[in-house]
Amino acid sequence: MNPVVHADNRSYTRARVASYHLAMGPEPADWAVDEELAELGRVLSKRIDPLATAMAERIIAEVGFYRDQPTVSPDELRDSCRAHLEYVLGSLGAPSIRDISPAEQNGRRRADADVPLPALMDAYRVGTRFIWEAFVAEAESSGSPDSATLVRASSQVWTLQTNFIEAMSAGYREAMTTRVLSQEHERSALVGALLEGRITETRTLWEAAEILRITRRGPYVVVAAEVPELGRQAIPDAENRLRADGISSAWRLLPDLQVGLVVLRTPQQLGQLVTLLTGRSAHRIGISPQYQALEDTGEALRFARIAMTAAAPGSAAVTQFDQAPLAVAAASTPEVMRHVTGSVLGALAGLPDVERALLLDTLAAWRDSGGSAAAAAERLFVHPNTVRHRLRRISAATGRSLTAPRDVAELCLALEAARQQPGPA
Repeated sequence: MNPVVHADNRSYTRARVASYHLAMGPEPADWAVDEELAELGRVLSKRIDPLATAMAERIIAEVGFYRDQPTVSPDELRDSCRAHLEYVLGSLGAPSIRDISPAEQNGRRRADADVPLPALMDAYRVGTRFIWEAFVAEAESSGSPDSATLVRASSQVWTLQTNFIEAMSAGYREAMTTRVLSQEHERSALVGALLEGRITETRTLWEAAEILRITRRGPYVVVAAEVPELGRQAIPDAENRLRADGISSAWRLLPDLQVGLVVLRTPQQLGQLVTLLTGRSAHRIGISPQYQALEDTGEALRFARIAMTAAAPGSAAVTQFDQAPLAVAAASTPEVMRHVTGSVLGALAGLPDVERALLLDTLAAWRDSGGSAAAAAERLFVHPNTVRHRLRRISAATGRSLTAPRDVAELCLALEAARQQPGPA
């Protein structure tokens, strides 16, 4: 948990509560003493324990969550009701509002107990009605207070309740924000541990899968996305976007990458993943081969990195490791491939950059057209004879024939490596 974030949240909560008091409630100096209301508060305070018990029983009877879920015990609920009554009855007719921090504390406790906020609001609604009924019952049984005092009590109680509930809600939101941040930090750390191969025991792997909300067995893939700048996500809100398509995932932001562990429950989901990634990033993305065991996540990240670097620098390509073996082979050993590029295409290095790029573009179009000069010419918007002339120049310069399979393989591999290197291709 980040203590700075937590402190900021707490300050923000108190500021909101204070501002709400100023907007909705009277200033303490303007809240004149009302002795009749104060006496009503004192009379009912003498019966505060049975009133708290009765209020808790009413909430359990009318709010399904408190009746059906064991997260808040009857004793805890009764204590909260007593604090609520102390606040309201002690503030009746008083010249100032009592300390409202118990409301904030209760909101945080209920958030920690996983009580839904609507259920909590329902409980306060029931409690408010119970307090009003207690006022009316006291007036009927003792003849005091009179109707005019009851009207004033109603007005003051609703103001007090509004302040109390606002403080409770602020405390609830603060606790939930803190919890979400803590959970996200934990999930990010677990993804990091899997990527680094630091989790190997089966039981620990299963616990990690449960916390990450992913299945215990694959198939999985790892996504490696090039970040636009340090500390900035390549695919904002990736987990929620994938979840909307029914795909589970967990992500971590590294200095140079945004990395995702993605669960593929059906064969179609890989295509969905590629489609989403293609439309969401302006930088290179690599996808590892599919794998079954979480302990293989570290190796999958290495493959995803290689697939990412198989695309040309500055491009927005999504490269699947298994779908681009030539590009992946060229990216897997960059120091070797620099030597291969120099050996195979070195004779073209002496040409002007524009001319060299033109020849390599022609070779790429011919390769991508299945070795057809006519189809390559259509891609390049030139005459087929122009393509053939350029290919003859490449063959003559490199000493490799475009009809010999081994020579073609060497040229294509060198071409991929040249495309991946920065600078003119």
